Amino acid sequence: MAVPQLILLNGPPASGKSTMAQLLVAARPLALNLDVDVVRGSLGGWSEQPDTAGLAARRLAVAMATVHLTDGHDVVVPQLLARDTFIVELEAVADATGAQFVEIALVVDREEAVRSFRLRSTAPGNQQHRDAAELAERSGGLDAVGELYDRLMRFLDGRPSVRRVPVTYGDVVATLRLVEAAIAAEP
Repeated sequence: MAVPQLILLNGPPASGKSTMAQLLVAARPLALNLDVDVVRGSLGGWSEQPDTAGLAARRLAVAMATVHLTDGHDVVVPQLLARDTFIVELEAVADATGAQFVEIALVVDREEAVRSFRLRSTAPGNQQHRDAAELAERSGGLDAVGELYDRLMRFLDGRPSVRRVPVTYGDVVATLRLVEAAIAAEP
């Protein structure tokens, strides 16, 4: 039996984290696409207390990942993380369950990230996109998205073990191949 993997897909807003997670789990039997934003959106009234709901969603995600990895199945977590708190928790889950932890960062340039987020916000494809647009608007709109991008890039610069994958906008298959190669690469 292969060692299960806990794969973190980090990256700026609208960089393709959710899309890559969907494609990865589609090719891995019983893999779990553990989108913390979906878990958060399942909590009643989460938007009135987004910070508290986010922390609760992360605790639930840790529990779900623990169970699924213990059962021998892969877990993919698409989540923008510009602090290490949740990453440390995910690494601990991988260690405790004997899983391999793989940290991927999808990389795009700042202007493209802001542009893609703006486009996605004008025509959201799902509830998570609508929620992200609402939260960004509450925080200062596209300026806040640019500031979040900057904070994320500074954070990633301090994480030498992260596997950076350049996103090829408009070519999901090419980006997926790069993500798969990064996952398969030796640590």
